[in-house]
Amino acid sequence: MRRKILLQVVGVALCFAVLLNAKVAAAQASGSPMKETAHSFQWPNGYRAAVSLSFDDARTSQIDTGLPLLNRLGVKATFFVQPGGVRQRLQGWKQAAAEGHEIGNHTITHPCTGNYDFSRNNALENYDMRRIAGEIDGANADIEKLIGIKPKVFAYPCGQKFVGTGIDVQSYVPLIAQRFIVGRSYLSESPNDPTIVDLAQAMGTSFDDMDFSQMKEVVDEAISQGRWVIFVGHEIGQRGYQSTDTAALEALSRYLKDPKNGIWLGTVGDIASYINQHRASK
Repeated sequence: MRRKILLQVVGVALCFAVLLNAKVAAAQASGSPMKETAHSFQWPNGYRAAVSLSFDDARTSQIDTGLPLLNRLGVKATFFVQPGGVRQRLQGWKQAAAEGHEIGNHTITHPCTGNYDFSRNNALENYDMRRIAGEIDGANADIEKLIGIKPKVFAYPCGQKFVGTGIDVQSYVPLIAQRFIVGRSYLSESPNDPTIVDLAQAMGTSFDDMDFSQMKEVVDEAISQGRWVIFVGHEIGQRGYQSTDTAALEALSRYLKDPKNGIWLGTVGDIASYINQHRASK
């Protein structure tokens, strides 16, 4: 009886192996590899997930408070800047770029929907593709003139990606895809799945007004799923509305850099470039 059961188990295992091999062979013959998932995505150096720290608008606290903290911790961040903000702390922004922090494009005038009072006179509803392209290209030219680098990454102001209204509304995501290796959104609900993320509109997760435990929860979820978190902040200082708390940022940075946690802490551009290279190799 035991021999009969053993033979049945072996038979089932052999059938499973034959079916699996047939599936792999069929995929290879069709030129379509078996679908990769975030869990199976191969991050470099054995990392289990990736995290980027990004900040918007070129606010003065990012230079006055954030840059000394990040440099002390040995962390490189991505700053999506507007030329006007850069001019207010020009030497600081030049220093940030020289020290290896990434400088990205956040347009010249930060146009958002006119439903926001601050953008009523600069509403995306009144833009067309030519006008938004001028905002983007003009910012790139100004940043290159001021800091000496041409941005390769972009962040959508307010996370909004449209111009116009109604039947005339258009997405300007294609403009970003043509000009940058990644376009980062804002107020997204999920980390990025590296196997399917559209890098022209990657998810961005706000960490303003979070304490460390809340930040860690987001990171740990990404680790469990093999995903990429792009945190988004504004001011750097005391925790509050549109302000990333310095103590929480320091605790988060130490957690991300701890080798036992298996996290790749890199700039938005570096991680996006790796994902592109991984896709090309497939």
